[in-house]
Amino acid sequence: MKPYSSLPMVKTTTGRILRSLSGFYDVQTPQGMVTCRGRGHLRKGNESPLTGDSVEISLEQGKGMIEKILPRKNRFIRPAVANVDALVVFASNVNPVTDPFLIDRVAAIAGDQEVAVHICVNKCDLDPAADLIRIYRNAGFSVIQASAATGEGVEELRKLIEGKFTAFTGNTGVGKSSMLNALCPQLQLATGEVSEKLGRGRHTTRHVELYRLAEDTYVADTPGFSSFDTEQMDVILKENLQYAFPDFAPYLGQCQFHDCSHRAEPDCAVRRAVESGELEKTRYDSYLRLYEKATQVKLWELK
Repeated sequence: MKPYSSLPMVKTTTGRILRSLSGFYDVQTPQGMVTCRGRGHLRKGNESPLTGDSVEISLEQGKGMIEKILPRKNRFIRPAVANVDALVVFASNVNPVTDPFLIDRVAAIAGDQEVAVHICVNKCDLDPAADLIRIYRNAGFSVIQASAATGEGVEELRKLIEGKFTAFTGNTGVGKSSMLNALCPQLQLATGEVSEKLGRGRHTTRHVELYRLAEDTYVADTPGFSSFDTEQMDVILKENLQYAFPDFAPYLGQCQFHDCSHRAEPDCAVRRAVESGELEKTRYDSYLRLYEKATQVKLWELK
């Protein structure tokens, strides 16, 4: 690719942000890669460019400036990315053990924006994670049993993300960067060891960056997160939360009360499904935790 300094002087062009770091944005344009800053009016308008954004830029004396963020089809706070076709949530059942609530919150946020969610259970060479796989297959998610170390599930994942812009996300240490290396060895991304004592990994990915794996196939590698980081994630209105759990869909509209919150109301179809084992209890427990968080949010805080 041509460096931006060798680009011809043009007034404006459009492109996609492939990387954002410390206020600088690498934008892929038809003329080549341009490193840009954001115009001040974006900050004043409380607009922050995100990796994955389509943007309009200007070139002034060889320097790029982001003038406008083009309309988004979706955006996420964590991972900080926009315009994705799908999210792949990574998890593992060993070093570190993934709390299902982390998966459920990310999946619910994506579901609220109608973004497809897939679960990749990594490190299955160390622990097959049978319960974790069962929970999410029963909930209707596509689940890949994988190991970046042995290659298990790599080709299945490759087919799943082909022709899409996908973001890899999940808690620290589950092997997102390792899986990207397995998918595309020439990337040679840094990976970190997981502390046996603490059961969590070091943050080897510090920013969100898009990688082109094939024609029209892009993957965003994102920094890992812990249970504490979920407080920084998007909030779903409590009225919408039930629809962000696709496994609840067969039971919605069957409760005694049309505005049932599925918590303590009598004759609740969702709670009956949990009691009968048709719905996974961990999924329902996550719904209750997210509903409680949603009740604490004021509408004016979302504006």
